[in-house]
Amino acid sequence: MSALAAAKLGYRCHVFAPEPDSPGMQVAAARTVAPYEDAAALAAFAAAVDVVTFEFENVPAATLDVLEPLVPCRPGVQALRIGQDRILEKRFAESAGLQVAPWREVATRADLDAAVAALGLPAVLKTTRLGYDGRGQAVLRAPEDLDAAWARLAPRPLVLEAFIPFERELSAIAARGADGALVTFAATENRHARHILDLSIAPAPVPEGIAAAARAHVARLAESLGLVGLLALEMFLLPDGRLLANEMAPRPHNSGHWTMDACLCGQFEMHVRAVAGLPLPDPGQHHDAVMKNLVGPDLFGRWAALAAQPGVALHLYGKAEAREGRKLGHATRLLPGGAVAAAANPALLAPG
Repeated sequence: MSALAAAKLGYRCHVFAPEPDSPGMQVAAARTVAPYEDAAALAAFAAAVDVVTFEFENVPAATLDVLEPLVPCRPGVQALRIGQDRILEKRFAESAGLQVAPWREVATRADLDAAVAALGLPAVLKTTRLGYDGRGQAVLRAPEDLDAAWARLAPRPLVLEAFIPFERELSAIAARGADGALVTFAATENRHARHILDLSIAPAPVPEGIAAAARAHVARLAESLGLVGLLALEMFLLPDGRLLANEMAPRPHNSGHWTMDACLCGQFEMHVRAVAGLPLPDPGQHHDAVMKNLVGPDLFGRWAALAAQPGVALHLYGKAEAREGRKLGHATRLLPGGAVAAAANPALLAPG
């Protein structure tokens, strides 16, 4: 989707990945299939491009260490390192003045006992790296849960977070240019199924003050990072109206896919504009939107019916295998402005 947005602006993308048939390669002008650790392949790649960016944060930071002396890398290795490590992420959010859930670093089994004593139960034990879509975490509800969770989760250290009884999960996305220009997209409500994002509702059906605070939070993080590119921030909305920062992602984000169809300049084009040094316009949201992820073979099997629905934009990702739990596409229902706020349950407006 980033490559398609780049092509719209007259740019050609060169995709570097270990997999020979990644979806990006299907629509790119050039490709390099090599391990992220292949220094010679990285040097040749750097010589062939004008700027480098990434679309998920599990690229090894050492890969950008090789590339950064050779070619501009945006947002760069600092944002990557912070985005792929929950401990660095929480410390950075706190240093930027954002609130996070109470947490403790857990390096040993004794640390886990001490963290539970400090935070109480229930709590959530998470890996610091490589966890997403519910992977790499365990909910601890009773003392007898600790041994099994400690044995299962790796790599260590881990993080124990207090269990937060939040009302909603919100996210917001900011784009920041090399000149410091910054724009944000509408705050979005996210609803999950089996720990995987199911629906994104934009704008989030919350008071304007809360939506503005969500956008201000992600803007503050982007400024603090000196980021050039896109930054997404997931937040918990508490019953008292406070927002707790949960996770950040220095890249286009699943909860912003609705922007492709509901905005004049969606998140992928905004990301390309930022890393290429182009002006960043107001997103120009012209519709409300409810996005549905097509996860696994069952939901993916609905694509033909979704394609026939009026007011629904369908995007299929070209992934070769339809595995359980894998995001294979999404569908976005476009709605008149104000429709989300007027709906008793905006989730009922989702593509079906």
